[in-house]
Amino acid sequence: MSTVFWKVNGNTMPCPSTWSWGLMDISAGESGRTDDTIMHKNRVGQKRKIQVGYNGINDSDAQTVLQAINPEYIDVTYYDLLEGTQTRTFYVSDRTSPFKWWYDGKHILESLTFYLIER
Repeated sequence: MSTVFWKVNGNTMPCPSTWSWGLMDISAGESGRTDDTIMHKNRVGQKRKIQVGYNGINDSDAQTVLQAINPEYIDVTYYDLLEGTQTRTFYVSDRTSPFKWWYDGKHILESLTFYLIER
């Protein structure tokens, strides 16, 4: 039995090599330290930031992932450390993929990395 690690707009993605979950606090514009050195954070929200990485991914799987994450906003279903399985809307940071092997019809990339940042 295989486990679905993550989906984009309902479509199952290849399982990544690395997946790093993060939670960012969003502070109000007037946040900051006062003259008495006390921080007034004024948190107005929280957003997820997920680093996704693939090592030794073939070009076919890389294309599947890149085409899925290419729209401006995507709905991602994943396991959230804080709240369990979730579907949230994300946008994607810069995508990077250095080439490793490209020979004899085998197209293997060294890696593919990007961040999913909650909208």
